[in-house]
Amino acid sequence: MSEMPKSQTKGFLNSFFELEKRQTNVKTEILAGLTTFITMSYIIIVNPQILADAGVPKEAALAATIFASVIATLLMALWANFPVAIAPGMGLNAFFAYTVVLGQGLTWQTALGAVFISGIVFLLLTVTGVRQKIVDGVPGVLRSAIGVGIGLFIAFIGFKNAGIVISSDATFVALGDITKKGPLLALFGLIVAAILMAKKVKGSMLISVLITTVAAMIVGFISFPTSVSDIFSLQLPSISDTLFAMDLKGAIEYGVFSVIFSFTIVELFDNLATLIGLSKKAGLMDENGKIENLDRALQADAVATMCSAALGSTAMNAYVENATGISEGGRTGLSALTVAFLFILSLLFAPLIFLVPSVATAPILILVGALMLTEIKHISFDDYTDVIPVFLTIILMPLTYSIAQGLAFGFLSYTILKLATGKHKQVHWIMYFISIAFIIHFIISGH
Repeated sequence: MSEMPKSQTKGFLNSFFELEKRQTNVKTEILAGLTTFITMSYIIIVNPQILADAGVPKEAALAATIFASVIATLLMALWANFPVAIAPGMGLNAFFAYTVVLGQGLTWQTALGAVFISGIVFLLLTVTGVRQKIVDGVPGVLRSAIGVGIGLFIAFIGFKNAGIVISSDATFVALGDITKKGPLLALFGLIVAAILMAKKVKGSMLISVLITTVAAMIVGFISFPTSVSDIFSLQLPSISDTLFAMDLKGAIEYGVFSVIFSFTIVELFDNLATLIGLSKKAGLMDENGKIENLDRALQADAVATMCSAALGSTAMNAYVENATGISEGGRTGLSALTVAFLFILSLLFAPLIFLVPSVATAPILILVGALMLTEIKHISFDDYTDVIPVFLTIILMPLTYSIAQGLAFGFLSYTILKLATGKHKQVHWIMYFISIAFIIHFIISGH
């Protein structure tokens, strides 16, 4: 009799997630979900620290990060049946904190309002089919340049947080004192993570964070936990400080067109490219290049971004780390459902997360930047009308401390150079629209 419920459960899971159709089983999917969670769980530690730099209360930022990831991943599992987990996007969170809030001077509440609106725009673009037209209209070299530029920007932030790179009145930036505990710990964590990644150890980034945190306690950089409650708690972190704190009116009154535009552009390219790559790896793409339920997956991401903003976190994105779970056999939403469950369990360890110093997470930012550099292999360097816009996009993101400004210079220079050299046929009409939008942005904002 005890076998009946178990059998019925397996039958339901098989039917709902189409396990047999995709040639997988419950055990494989759960193990795949566990693998994915281990490799991407560093976001639980890193995202709240980035949001805290923007003034978001850290405890609420942690809760928002986890709750948003749970909702988003459940949507991906139950609505799209994709073996893909979603969480606040690296790059999008940096844009939120360092460009929009610290760079442009918006309050974090207003910035959350802009994130929410970008989610609405993303959803409308998806359901109307305009999304595909925009993606098709932007040249591949610029799509790749966006990823590389964001990677350099994130890495620069990591070096800054580590104290390895500091500000200088004479040279703007300079090497910090790497004999101090902070930079040394960050370099130690960077080496540990790099070695583990080279050896293909699952969860290498998370392991590096934990080892560096322990090392920081041993050398006296941070204090050891003084009680069991400092490590483990049954009390959930409060989300009250950020729940529905987004300022939609403020975002609209500020005229954050360029902010919303930049959020949407990055979401479009990064998320679509990641989902296509993961779907292909999972064998979900047919011989004609069509991916079943791709629109549902993109709709889930857009709705998740709106939910994330309402909770107090940033725009959501599919993580490339899902490839590890797919490599373990993940083919359906059941693996994503497993990740969502593990995200919920991580709430119990919130006090431990608060013990992690920024020097332990800085190496992760640097390595994420290094991984994003691989997009450069898709860029051709034979045509200067391609090379110069690519260069401006990549270099100006970290130098202006703004993803939006890098996008603006890249898109504008591409359009102008193609027109000036008689290559206007290579310019899709959507590029004119985007370029005009950036010109209006410069006129209105003055920078």
